[in-house]
Amino acid sequence: MAIKKIMVIGAGQMGSGIAQVCAQAGFHVVLNDMNEAALEKGLGNIEKLLTRAVEKERINEEDKEATLARLTSSSSLEASSDCDLVIEAVIENMDVKASVFQQLDEIAPAHAILATNTSSLPITDIAALTKRPEQVIGMHFMNPVPVMKLVEVIKGLQTSEETYETIRNIAINLGKTPVEVNDFPGFVANRILIPMINEAIYTVYEGVASVEDVDTVMKLGMNHPMGPLTLADFIGLDTVLAIMEVLHEGFGDSKYRPCPLLKKYVKAGWLGKKTGRGFYQYD
Repeated sequence: MAIKKIMVIGAGQMGSGIAQVCAQAGFHVVLNDMNEAALEKGLGNIEKLLTRAVEKERINEEDKEATLARLTSSSSLEASSDCDLVIEAVIENMDVKASVFQQLDEIAPAHAILATNTSSLPITDIAALTKRPEQVIGMHFMNPVPVMKLVEVIKGLQTSEETYETIRNIAINLGKTPVEVNDFPGFVANRILIPMINEAIYTVYEGVASVEDVDTVMKLGMNHPMGPLTLADFIGLDTVLAIMEVLHEGFGDSKYRPCPLLKKYVKAGWLGKKTGRGFYQYD
């Protein structure tokens, strides 16, 4: 199926990044968010990143202007009525995603594919909320989207092979490397990454080492480009906790229990870089 117009729902860091790479790849893109301020901020971030790319001579001014010309915005899901693909990138909460997909199922054209950027929630459960489960799929981008090459393409139980191949080809057109993943809690990336971060938090909680020293061990000893606690702040501690809870509930295994310190920070509103305080403080 030919994909010409894409809606991206959610104008946060992930959503605006997805919208940017889609527009750069030549697709007409509608960036959607019900919060007008978030929508304005998301569009501003895209323009800022494109300007920086021009300054670094990765693209030229004409490329930047052409990308922005292919990008429009909307605060209503009704704008999905003529889209071929919708990529949802809202908060990692099943109730919120359920509401979005139920509305999209009524509004989007019958041929449209509905994709979710969820980092851990079951694709089969989301698809079951629609009358088109064979056209629902996971398309999990990595953060920051314009830089990171990986996209996990996750099939639900009823996802058709045609839907999978279409999304796989879209990912390639975006300059990404798609990896086929089956529908298990956390998929691949977060099933491995988030428990590692959780264990790093436990080492601080139990007094094994300081935040800075835990990060130093993983950077210098394991050659990680970023320490796990710095990474947790970058991802958002609320997101880390949400994924750990999905893993814990999905597998019923105590090895996935969220660290009490992680829960405490989230309750305190220390969510990481986006709030100015997590395991580190930010200006």
